Amino acid sequence: MTKIAKNTVCLWYERDAEEAALFYAKTFPDSSVGAVHRAPGDYPSGKQGDVLTVEFTVMGIPCLGLNGGPAFKHNEAFSFQVATEDQAETDRYWNAIVGNGGQESECGWCKDKWGISWQITPIALTKAYTSSDRSAAKRAFDAMMTMKKIDVAAIEAAVRG
Repeated sequence: MTKIAKNTVCLWYERDAEEAALFYAKTFPDSSVGAVHRAPGDYPSGKQGDVLTVEFTVMGIPCLGLNGGPAFKHNEAFSFQVATEDQAETDRYWNAIVGNGGQESECGWCKDKWGISWQITPIALTKAYTSSDRSAAKRAFDAMMTMKKIDVAAIEAAVRG
């Protein structure tokens, strides 16, 4: 038996928890797949021997993927927010998620192909809209509101005015 974490994010998948966990482990640093547990008996959305749960870590956050069937869908009320150092890192994560069957949204948000929402947020953006210079913060915020993937150079230009 593996050590059970005191607090874990449980993510409900229709049937692809293992595929999702492998994608996250391949895409993000400090991510890995741990134990894969198979159902000891039939259950409403699967059969004995099917993958039931997958233990994995996403950027240091312990998670459990549950193959629970189609009853519940992910929505934007939960998201992983990834702070990126620069445009190259922003592009790498955004392109990995969107390019693997995901979809773009607004203001740095995107969804992976399993419906999990991600905020790919450059640190430059967070510093800009939290700046004590409220005029610069508003310009950066207004620029962000026109974007899908965040453009760091455009945010920096908005800060400068």
